[in-house]
Amino acid sequence: SYLSEYKTRYPFHLYAYSLMKNHFHLLLEVVETPLSKIMQSLLFRYTRYFNKRYGKVGHLFQGRYKAILCDKDAYLLELVRYIHLNPIRAKVVTDPERYLWTSHLSYLGKVKDRLIEEDFVLGQFGKKKSLARRRYRRFVMEELDSGHQEKYYEVKDQRFLGGDSFMDRIEVEKRDRENVIYDIPIEVIVQEVSRTTGIARDRLHSLTRNREGAHGRSMVAYLARLISGHMVTDVARHFQRSPMRMSQAIIRFENELRKDEHLRKTI
Repeated sequence: SYLSEYKTRYPFHLYAYSLMKNHFHLLLEVVETPLSKIMQSLLFRYTRYFNKRYGKVGHLFQGRYKAILCDKDAYLLELVRYIHLNPIRAKVVTDPERYLWTSHLSYLGKVKDRLIEEDFVLGQFGKKKSLARRRYRRFVMEELDSGHQEKYYEVKDQRFLGGDSFMDRIEVEKRDRENVIYDIPIEVIVQEVSRTTGIARDRLHSLTRNREGAHGRSMVAYLARLISGHMVTDVARHFQRSPMRMSQAIIRFENELRKDEHLRKTI
């Protein structure tokens, strides 16, 4: 109820939440009010309520909240799923639909939750909402047994979840300088990736599953975002893939890029 109140007072976009017994996760995007103002108000208000109700005094939460700035374009869907599977990892339930204190049921259309702005996320799964809900549910259930995902905690500089290009872009924006974006069509990037790697262009565009083609497409997607500011949805549309699969491919590619010096030289 406090979250609803502060969402009205300090408007922000809330894409997912999970309320657990001793902690909670919020996936939100601020508008004008800084995150610190939102969180301080929310935590102070809840602490005051909790202490009054249970006759406690002093701090309720251990330390400051942990805030990680995420690359929305690449990580949003993955983080929605990860947050909604929190009760499974904690072994509270075996089915995320049996836990009432996340936004998962809202995405399935089983509850009406005005807190959640589900249209943006569901739009990544399809234009028709009923189909998008089914695809979303399948997307979540694919990782039901995945357990703890260390990649979501391997943040850069203790603040950023995203590739090097994302972190560089944020630092540039902080210094109030314009980031250089080149007007290069995706197909031109496809040509250069094909020329440099030797992967045939028809293989990059092929709709069949092929490891070499998938690797080349993820390279194109990475470069398209880095140098031309293309969105994941733009690249997905170009290759006739789903944005969900494309964003996963970019995440895997960025992880590979950090480990492979030859690949970095190729890029």
